[in-house]
Amino acid sequence: MVKSAYKPIFQLTRGDIVESLHFGAIAVVESTGKLVAWYGDPGVVTFTRSSAKPLQALPFLEQGGMSAYGLTLQEVALLCASHSGTDEHVAIVKSIQEKTGVSEADLMCGVHYPYDPVTAEAMRRRGEVPTPNRHNCSGKHTGMLAFAHLLGLRTGDELAYIDPDHPVQHLILATVAEMAALKPADIHIGIDGCSAPNFALPLRNTALAFARICQPDGLAEKLVEACRLISKAMLTYPDMIGGPDNFDTFLMQVGQGRVICKGGAEGFQAFGIMPGAIKPGSPALGVAFKISDGDLKGHSRPYGDPRGHVRPAVTLELLRQLGAFDAEDLEKLIEYGPEFRVENWRQLKVGSGTPCFRLEHEK
Repeated sequence: MVKSAYKPIFQLTRGDIVESLHFGAIAVVESTGKLVAWYGDPGVVTFTRSSAKPLQALPFLEQGGMSAYGLTLQEVALLCASHSGTDEHVAIVKSIQEKTGVSEADLMCGVHYPYDPVTAEAMRRRGEVPTPNRHNCSGKHTGMLAFAHLLGLRTGDELAYIDPDHPVQHLILATVAEMAALKPADIHIGIDGCSAPNFALPLRNTALAFARICQPDGLAEKLVEACRLISKAMLTYPDMIGGPDNFDTFLMQVGQGRVICKGGAEGFQAFGIMPGAIKPGSPALGVAFKISDGDLKGHSRPYGDPRGHVRPAVTLELLRQLGAFDAEDLEKLIEYGPEFRVENWRQLKVGSGTPCFRLEHEK
């Protein structure tokens, strides 16, 4: 019998019976590469999806993109974002484009209505259709185009900037590999929902990359500076990373400089705990986990229905088990877990949604 990489991680009960189970795997790693805690198989290979965005922005910053174009820290944050498409987000995207010479018409991310329902409804009332700048990945794509401009490279014609063979994508892959202590050839490439390349690698290596963003000891000087810009931008402007009703944004706001957080599609989540956030002198930790069934319905939750919110609940439980968040912190995020009432249509409690895992630690 083949042993599964995934173990029960979140359960839904009805009465006194476990009715449904989500499975997952977790890796917790120091910036030295030491695996300090895990659950399931920390070596399981899976796509990072949008959790890769802070890593994808690194080489542009490493090669001086921020100073070359006079970008602000707020604009750097949006390069790492899965933003909600609010008017403020679009204004920041346009500002980056004006500074870098990027045209919205050049974005190849596609089009969707904003994740923010208030903005989406206002657009519908105005009869306004979404354009690429409303797409949650428009900051990432603008950054890729700006990077190509910085290097004097073509971005369209026979080789688009999102083609895995474009020099910009080669440089991004090389940086992701360096941060994750892998060779580029060890990383599997797939195409993300926004048409840009995405990366599949072991959970423990993604966790290492996030630990290194938070504590870039031993990296090359310019990459150290880029990592510090990324963490500072995310911590200073968490509203740019997501937006209204976004878990990553709320978590970083409550964390007040202790945690950077970036979720991805199909049940992927990565976050980094800053040095000294757990106790004085504690090292940075990177955490990556995957919910094996994809944790669908992740953008909205009907009252009392925990489906689609396994990632936030597991994240909060991890922060509790690692000692990074206390009861007061968790109380501020109670809407996201780590436990839920399961209610029926009369809002009567019929069960619970709860994490059901315990990290294993290095002895």
